[in-house]
Amino acid sequence: MLLIKTNRDTLLKPLQTVTGIVERRQTLPILSNVLIQQDKEKTSFLTTDLEIQIKTAAARDPATKQNFSLTVSAKKLQDILRSLTSEAEVTLTRQDDHLQVKSAKSAFNLQILPAEDFPEIVEDLKSDILVTLKQNEFKKLLHHVQFSIAQQDIRYYLNGLLLLIQDKQLIAVGTDGHRLAYIATELDNTQKKQEVILPRKAVFELSKLLSDSEDLINIEYFQNKVRFSFSDIILTSKIIDGKFPDYNRVIPTKNTKQFEIERLTFLQALQRVSILSNQSEKFRGVRLIINKDNLCILCKNNEQEDAQEELEIKYDDESIDISLNITYLLDLLNNVNSETVQCAFENANSSVLVTIPGNKEFKYIVMPMRI
Repeated sequence: MLLIKTNRDTLLKPLQTVTGIVERRQTLPILSNVLIQQDKEKTSFLTTDLEIQIKTAAARDPATKQNFSLTVSAKKLQDILRSLTSEAEVTLTRQDDHLQVKSAKSAFNLQILPAEDFPEIVEDLKSDILVTLKQNEFKKLLHHVQFSIAQQDIRYYLNGLLLLIQDKQLIAVGTDGHRLAYIATELDNTQKKQEVILPRKAVFELSKLLSDSEDLINIEYFQNKVRFSFSDIILTSKIIDGKFPDYNRVIPTKNTKQFEIERLTFLQALQRVSILSNQSEKFRGVRLIINKDNLCILCKNNEQEDAQEELEIKYDDESIDISLNITYLLDLLNNVNSETVQCAFENANSSVLVTIPGNKEFKYIVMPMRI
């Protein structure tokens, strides 16, 4: 039974959109599959890992008349389509419990699992709150905080991003307990307060799928999930059930000793000294010694080797000798695109506040460490 006859990219583009959340090895084999459905208007593609679901669609080829619904291995189908040339014409044919993918003299037979067994996340009809903003604004929001989200922390609520609606602001906060990133953006309308924790995997998938355009994204809040609709894509994610830490208590208010520094100059100096840091350790330390108009950056390792960099800064306050995780500083400087950053201190034992001059909506806090 002929299902689809079309150009390779017509199938590959929507398939690539939905396969990011698919794992090859699953406890349920059907979770490795993509649900492909065709009706009178479109061909839709849907994947899920039971926590996140992504759906997109392509215009139906008018030459194909068959409506169908089936599931097939998402990664295998993607790999097959990728191996063909972009101009290749592809035919999908169903033969009992197999899907045959043909192009020129190439033929592949993939196993099909029943579409009715595919575990879709049920779509709610009406959302509690709807927020609309530009895709590039939301992508920027995620980009500035996602690197601070914890990975597999036993405090499960840290393995996600706080997405908070408060008055006319959408606030995003990520923390792993040792550092915290905060950013806010203005909304067009005042909204009812809403606070959810979005899983790390959903955050990174959104960052990958969002465009840098001013096209809109709709964010809909439901009782236990959030739905993001943009560019013919619908990403639905369950939320993490837990209480996010009070980030306001972490943001320092007494850091009056400060200096500004060129971001790239600081980044490159840290990258050079990090060569002699303890690469195998999770927490790699760096010493910052701040004196009058001078920043000294020091790294040592277990082999008694060390590296030192000195940079000129404008600073006229008491000296500070503080140790920080160099990875936390590199993460920040690699993920913001400002020309300069401002570092503010209270003393060697308090957290460091890093901000972007002229931008009151972004804050990055790093706790000191002992090395």
